[in-house]
Amino acid sequence: KRWGELTHFVDDGDVPISNNWVENHIRPIALGRSNWLFAGSLRAGKRAAAIMSLLHSARINGHEPYAYLKDVLERLPAHPASRIDELLPHRWSPSA
Repeated sequence: KRWGELTHFVDDGDVPISNNWVENHIRPIALGRSNWLFAGSLRAGKRAAAIMSLLHSARINGHEPYAYLKDVLERLPAHPASRIDELLPHRWSPSA
């Protein structure tokens, strides 16, 4: 019944033969999901999720996560609260 779907990659060169690439990219998320059960408390879990979201967003936007977080944490004390959106990963640019 599924022969057409199974051999679809033969007709379309853009379709990969396997999904190993996707599996390798979602593995850290799947492992983290079970690890975050032991964050200590609900508040700690929410904080960890927020930090992980920022770091993954930085990576998705082409930034090196450590450099992004280091720069944002150094700027944060003197940065005006009204312009905090400038520090989000999709708008961030490294300081000169």
